[in-house]
Amino acid sequence: MSGTSADGVDAVLASFQPPLAHPRWRVLHQCFYPYPSDLRAQLIAVGQGQPLAASALLDLAEAVSEAQAECARRCDPDGRAELVGCHGQTIWHRAPQGGRRGASWQLLQGPLLAQLLERPVVFDLRASDLALGGHGAPLVPAADAALLPPIGGWRAVLNLGGIANLTLLPPAQGPERHQPVRGWDCGPANSLIDLAVSRFSQGNLSYDKGGAWASRGMVQEDLIQSWLREPFFQLPPPKSTGREDFGLPDLDRRLEELELRAVAAGVPLEPADALATLTAFSAAVVAADLRHGTRPLELVVAGGGARNGMLMDQLRRRCRGLLVRPLAELGLDEAAREALGFALFAWWHQHRHAGALPSVTGASRAAVMGVRADPSR
Repeated sequence: MSGTSADGVDAVLASFQPPLAHPRWRVLHQCFYPYPSDLRAQLIAVGQGQPLAASALLDLAEAVSEAQAECARRCDPDGRAELVGCHGQTIWHRAPQGGRRGASWQLLQGPLLAQLLERPVVFDLRASDLALGGHGAPLVPAADAALLPPIGGWRAVLNLGGIANLTLLPPAQGPERHQPVRGWDCGPANSLIDLAVSRFSQGNLSYDKGGAWASRGMVQEDLIQSWLREPFFQLPPPKSTGREDFGLPDLDRRLEELELRAVAAGVPLEPADALATLTAFSAAVVAADLRHGTRPLELVVAGGGARNGMLMDQLRRRCRGLLVRPLAELGLDEAAREALGFALFAWWHQHRHAGALPSVTGASRAAVMGVRADPSR
């Protein structure tokens, strides 16, 4: 799995045993393989609409496929895997809107990956849901529902990658136990923060380690409350988003507003203040969504943002009354959740078991996810 942050590839080697809907599972090994810096820069640029010649785009797809293969080899050095599920790298996502169907492009050469690994590969996992009128995102709520045990009330699972997305899992008992799983994209998590860090550090840093830089700044709360009134944050689920909405142009607009605020106060804009405000904003979009509708008992956090101390602190402050804790306390490393989900989707594909949840994506029905590519023998 490689997400919107485009920092590299997470892989797990996992085993699954029936029943299909709620399998017994085990993570045998996991690995992170960072993209080379030039490849990451190209992917981020293309993901924000930078024009690229067809030949260069072909080279980029090949480089992504080779990076995915290298990560899989490092995760499975003994070649134990029987099947590979690969998400590829999203470079553009278009949510359904105004009667127009959605579309999503995950850059990957599936047959090449199958050949490089000498294993069958299941890829293009969003396409069937999109074809049925869904958003094709978020997909991992289906895996959360299958792999995580229910509790006495609603449980929220939050992924803090480039984009923040939520899963709401029904309780184990009571009248709401038969309610459908819910989930949606909330807005930016690390996307704006990482871009701002890169800008303020002149490209020397790619992220705010532990949230240390942001923690030295002051949050502009009134600006955050103004941003929360923007149209995307008023949309009801199903909804999905990406760098198309929360990329460099969006960062420029928000930094300009912060700059104007600083100028009006007669002081220069401090990078720490900008990062503090952007970090608090990422927490605020999640807290705002959780205030509407079903109130969960706890918020379990996964993704790279779970290692950002200030972001986690802001979540706890803004989600008062909820137990906020890392996914690792449930026995699953926060960096492994999405990779494990896509391994499950490949296993489901092999057994012709429907994957994505219409209650999350808005599709007309659930369908078997993905396309299979087999290596030539």
